[in-house]
Amino acid sequence: MKRLFLIFTILFSLSAPLFADYVYKSSAVASYYADKFHGRKTSNGEIFNMYALTAAHKTLPFNTKIKVTNLSNGKSVIVRVNDRGPFVKGREIDLSKAAAVQLDMIKSGTTKVKLTVLTEGKSGTVKESKNTTWDIQLGAFSKRENAEALVKKLQKAGFTKYLAYQKSGKLTKVVIKDIASKDVQEYLNLLEKRGFHDYFVKERAKVK
Repeated sequence: MKRLFLIFTILFSLSAPLFADYVYKSSAVASYYADKFHGRKTSNGEIFNMYALTAAHKTLPFNTKIKVTNLSNGKSVIVRVNDRGPFVKGREIDLSKAAAVQLDMIKSGTTKVKLTVLTEGKSGTVKESKNTTWDIQLGAFSKRENAEALVKKLQKAGFTKYLAYQKSGKLTKVVIKDIASKDVQEYLNLLEKRGFHDYFVKERAKVK
């Protein structure tokens, strides 16, 4: 009996780490996004709700649950990844306003955090390649002429480089394609400035 108990104990201790939470980043910079994006589509197709506990991350699979701990005050919150970003250099995760409130980081805007993955999305953890690029989708139309009309507006506003159509079933999508991570935020700022507010970002490698 003692021998069986010892074997069970050894097997359990060996297998336990497979089921344990793990620290993804012990120190990283978090920011948050709110009103400007409230009600728009996230990268997984959901509608962004700044009052829900969600987050944007460039590489972790959608629906990954992360415990985010504010290193300056010890407060923590659990969020679900449903969007891509942030695309500002040096930032690791973009939190919803509700999550930022729980971390008490509204005034500071950014803060250093620890990220602990609680459960991963179905595809497992994804490591970002140096060659990862992004598409900014601006519309999806059942009628080609509507897509062409949007392209003309974008061209008139100065968006000619990387502008393209993508076919997806019966839909024609309008995208600014193949954008490097370091340039995405610049494009988003320009789109906002020139009156284009309906968009979402998709990882290029996953575009069909």
